[in-house]
Amino acid sequence: MRYDIISDTHGHLSPELLEALAGADVIVHAGDCCSVSDYNRLQNIAPVQMCLGNNDWAGDYGPTVKARKIFFGSGLRWQVVHYRERLNLLKCDIAICGHTHYPFVTRDEWTNALVMNPGSPTCPRRSKPSMGRIICDEDAGKVISAEIITLSE
Repeated sequence: MRYDIISDTHGHLSPELLEALAGADVIVHAGDCCSVSDYNRLQNIAPVQMCLGNNDWAGDYGPTVKARKIFFGSGLRWQVVHYRERLNLLKCDIAICGHTHYPFVTRDEWTNALVMNPGSPTCPRRSKPSMGRIICDEDAGKVISAEIITLSE
């Protein structure tokens, strides 16, 4: 299963980002989508698991988009929040955050949870436009690979 991870799109989905997302099984958005039409456009590519960012309004996206998004995918527990400090790494296998527009992927030394911030494909800070990609073995319930993908726009 291919999970494409994005955050902080701030109302702009570039052609390069849309091309990179093509073929995703699931899109995970860590908030600050800032556009219902962009959210709907992403839903047309793949199912979207999204949390609210500090620039999103809860009523805009429907009842499944909340400040903390928890879901199960590929036999793993996922948690998505906009602010890293609000992650509860004791209750997930994969933790996704955003807000800083700075990409990273790491393993927590205490819980072994995979933690990723995909950066921003639109408004990067101290980095290039980026997104993340996590490939999971659905049968084994494990992460095969997790990477930050640099976009040129």
